[in-house]
Amino acid sequence: MPRVRKGAARNRARKRILRQARGYFGSNHKSKYRARDAIYRAGAYAFRDRRQRKRDYRALWITRITAACRMRDTRYSLFINGLKLAGVNLNRKMLSQIAIEDPKLFDQLVEQAKGATSATPAAA
Repeated sequence: MPRVRKGAARNRARKRILRQARGYFGSNHKSKYRARDAIYRAGAYAFRDRRQRKRDYRALWITRITAACRMRDTRYSLFINGLKLAGVNLNRKMLSQIAIEDPKLFDQLVEQAKGATSATPAAA
């Protein structure tokens, strides 16, 4: 029986790898083996950074809320705690948007948070 060297299947696999690696720098889009490694690495970065993006946005929202709180003579931690005590269920993304787009509403939220923290007795 003659030896088979997977001609068509091997060519198809090589084409698939090089098609995925289009636009990569240097030999990463020409060499099958370099392209394969680059695709694996790109996939790992993409998987990692989909989670990293969520962390980055949350940090941005917290920074914006902190800046808005400092303009109103309060701290971020006291503001968030006051909102929890007052029963206001707004996430940080919404609070950030309110701070940017509707400063008067944000002022009301700050007053509500201050009122809730002053109404509860301090832990002894």
